[in-house]
Amino acid sequence: MTDLQWLVAAIVLVPLLTATLPVAASLRWDNVGWGIAATILSLTFVTAVMTTVSIYREGPIRYMLGGIEWPYGIELFADEFSMLVVLLVLSICLGVLVYTRIAGPRGNYFYAAFMLLTGGMLGVVLTGDVFNLYVFLEIMAIASYALVSASKYRWSTYAAFKYLLVGTVGASFYLLGVALILAATGTLNMHDLSIRLAEAGYTEPVVIAAFVLMGIGLAIKIALFPLHTWLADAHASAPDGISAVISALMPAVAVYAFARILFTVYTPAFLEANPIIGQLVLVGALFSLFAGSLFALLQDHIKLVLAYSTVSQFGLILIGIAVANDTALFGAMLQIFGHGIVKASLFLLAGMFALRFGGIRTVEEYSGLAKRAPVMAGAFALLGIAMIGLPPTVGFVGKWYIAVGAFEEGLWIVSALVLGSTLLSAGYILPFLNRIYFYPFDGEDDGSDSITAGMLAIIVVGATIGLLLGFAAADLQAVLLSAVEQLLE
Repeated sequence: MTDLQWLVAAIVLVPLLTATLPVAASLRWDNVGWGIAATILSLTFVTAVMTTVSIYREGPIRYMLGGIEWPYGIELFADEFSMLVVLLVLSICLGVLVYTRIAGPRGNYFYAAFMLLTGGMLGVVLTGDVFNLYVFLEIMAIASYALVSASKYRWSTYAAFKYLLVGTVGASFYLLGVALILAATGTLNMHDLSIRLAEAGYTEPVVIAAFVLMGIGLAIKIALFPLHTWLADAHASAPDGISAVISALMPAVAVYAFARILFTVYTPAFLEANPIIGQLVLVGALFSLFAGSLFALLQDHIKLVLAYSTVSQFGLILIGIAVANDTALFGAMLQIFGHGIVKASLFLLAGMFALRFGGIRTVEEYSGLAKRAPVMAGAFALLGIAMIGLPPTVGFVGKWYIAVGAFEEGLWIVSALVLGSTLLSAGYILPFLNRIYFYPFDGEDDGSDSITAGMLAIIVVGATIGLLLGFAAADLQAVLLSAVEQLLE
């Protein structure tokens, strides 16, 4: 067992416990929250890298808080899959911090909530306890409600309130499922539950009901169709940096939680005993894949297009999870990471266009931007191609693995639908690219003073990752092979 087990606890606890520092600093200093948040999250990122290297060399880490062993103690668990999501969370949050340094909103309280949101997401990914997963989900959600309402738009408060109501419903469903699973087994530890549920019987009504309730609660958090209604309002009214987090990270963390509940707690044997469950998840994911794309096609506001694209993309990821073989599950993991980088970069880029060109948001307002901002336009083009899922980008490779995994299971119709969804993705991205490159510029240019070198670096790095991950997929598959095999045991 590695001597660095405590690093797993540090990844979660440091952002949560230091979230009070910007608030305390407000008693004497203004606008120091950004520096505190950037320092803490940078240190947490370094800690996460060290933990990832340790896990790759020595295997998964289980850390019991306070030294109290499960099933009574609180366990933190980290493997290659969880660290993939941890690194995604911290990378994007650091990128958002670079953006908000100039674009705002600023203020110590904003960055305190941002650190709380980050710590909550990290807790969801690393917890080994189904009740504490609920606790971290709520920490994450409460912080996000406050951050959505931090926008300058008047309707942001309404959007945050709607988000709160729907999020509370989702959390309540999940908590009811936890209550049922505790009543059936007497434990909350994920690894202990995998044993107790098998003993109780996967076809027992209380066991199935607990899974359904937890699944519905997490589906609301993921924003799957038709439980996605909160997403568009939250995206449209939230600050651009927070929209990037809501779209790229919060659904990713929730879908990770769903995968953990399905594979670690219930195990694939549950799907074998209840094949209708897997079929329903697959059908629901397909509906989300196409409904999200169709809604995106009807929008001309960039943030709404990207919001509904998120509904579609996480439908695609859930298809990989529902197919539940090595190939499709790896494709889902790759898609979680690739979509997170690409979607966050697109939201930040949309904010940068708005900063420089007088608040532009609609497809018509994007006319001719390539002539005034060639670097930003080039990044948008590359990110848009990755979002569509064209080769050789990560969007294509992740989709390809999911489609091949479905084909291996004899689900050739699902495979065809997954690949065919690329046409719908092209339908809502290409109009923006067409306007950017093939129409004359007729807007206002405030100059480049509002766009920093750090902002440009972020989107260039995001676009580069979106491309290079497509080439590195085979190497990444080798790294994640053991995590995939452990999930499917």
